[in-house]
Amino acid sequence: MLYTYALCLIATATLTGLWRQYAITSNVLDVPNSRSSHVLPTPRGGGVAIVISFVSAVILTTIFHLLPSTLETWTILGGCTLVATIGFIDDHRPISARWRLLGHFIAATIILIGLGGLPLPLALGDSTFLLDVTGWIVGLLFCVWMLNLYNFMDGIDGLASLEAIFVTAAGASLYFIVGSEQNMALPLILAFCVAGFLIWNFPPAKIFMGDAGSGFLGILLASLALQAGWVSKNLLWAWIILLGVFIVDASWTLLRRLLRGEKIYEAHRMHAYQNASRRYQSHKIVTLAILGLNLIWLFPCAYLVATNNLNWLTGIIVAYTPLLGLAIYFNAGKPEITHSETNS
Repeated sequence: MLYTYALCLIATATLTGLWRQYAITSNVLDVPNSRSSHVLPTPRGGGVAIVISFVSAVILTTIFHLLPSTLETWTILGGCTLVATIGFIDDHRPISARWRLLGHFIAATIILIGLGGLPLPLALGDSTFLLDVTGWIVGLLFCVWMLNLYNFMDGIDGLASLEAIFVTAAGASLYFIVGSEQNMALPLILAFCVAGFLIWNFPPAKIFMGDAGSGFLGILLASLALQAGWVSKNLLWAWIILLGVFIVDASWTLLRRLLRGEKIYEAHRMHAYQNASRRYQSHKIVTLAILGLNLIWLFPCAYLVATNNLNWLTGIIVAYTPLLGLAIYFNAGKPEITHSETNS
């Protein structure tokens, strides 16, 4: 599999470079506006390279029996590809929010059918709860929310790419630690595919991911988290801890916007990471700081939960509390004060 991982990185880096040339010549550019975090027109849609490389790698490794051919693998691939297709079309010809959302729920349903729903039962203290239909609803909402929050969090150079690499590499490490090495391949294939894109996306980014890439990564990471839960319930919670920075920032920002009655699907620059990048005048500092936080704080918390040294609920509370504190400190969800408002 080492050769496979290397080929994934090389293929994605090559395809991203080719797409960048196409985007420049075809004027497929992200032009800065008042809600952007960049200042120069930049090619977009490069996440397509991740999608093509990952899908191709999974199909080929399955054909050559390096990966088992299972219903859950094919449904994950099908659902995530549907999301990427919707995002690709939306990048070129905007689709109304309700039709996008319908497509997202259809994709999530396909994935959950393959996985068998949400991992059951749910243990809380000394009690155990069978979620049944509620579990399917929670699973659908989790997939769709992860898909959209990943799009929301793809707003500064390298952040969404490094987050995906961290979560998948850390998730694969946890599989190894708990003795489930046979499940490491899928997240590692994704990690190396995204690493190939990061070569072009690391600050200062030469190309952006676009909705096709961010939506694909969001629902794929949700799928991998649920898949981990069927291996071990503790692994599901460990993956959710690993995704903590994105989940907390996006969720807290969304809550504050909802309370003000704003249209949550409209673009904005209110996330904590966006406010931090403006405060420090650097995408690189914020992106690398979040990577450091993931490595130093979230991975140890996830490890303790995965190895059953810490209760899952306690682990999430411990892991998320400082993240919420940072979101509040950086004014996540608070509207920007414009110059006109300052001078009025």
